[in-house]
Amino acid sequence: MAQDSPPNKSTPTNHRRSRTKFTQDQLKVLIKAFDKNPYPGYATKEKLALEVNTEESRIQIWFQNRRARHQKKSESDENLESSQDHDHLEEEIQSREDRHRRCRTNYTPSQLHTLVEAFSNNAYPGFDSREQLAKEIGIPEPRIQVWFQNRRSRFHVQRKREPDKNLEQRQDQEQDL
Repeated sequence: MAQDSPPNKSTPTNHRRSRTKFTQDQLKVLIKAFDKNPYPGYATKEKLALEVNTEESRIQIWFQNRRARHQKKSESDENLESSQDHDHLEEEIQSREDRHRRCRTNYTPSQLHTLVEAFSNNAYPGFDSREQLAKEIGIPEPRIQVWFQNRRSRFHVQRKREPDKNLEQRQDQEQDL
């Protein structure tokens, strides 16, 4: 049986963000806001973040978790609605979310260059690496995390298309002969 070697101190390790623990007062504010609107817009989440002294991304995750917990509870308490009512509810939720979307993050060429360079070194950076990048280029860490997710997705799509392009090129070359 092979023994695990100790982690190399020179390479950054992937750390998860520590769990956010809200005080009773913070929870009262969040629950009151949730009761008013379980799908708050970005501006509302920003105001709540200032009010409870935390990041907007933590508020966003709290609302996601609360909606999931609320949905599970309501599903177990009552029978499932008809599919028609369910479809209407999903459309209503989607239209609410569309109105309250976060503004698109625009990156400068130098920020993009730094992100692309970091991606070429490591497509799956840990929290510490993303935090370092955030400080370096002045973009919040959650936006950097999303940028890496999107970049990995685009990278995989491009890799799947490359064999098709190579096949087309070979077919074109054979036709020229």
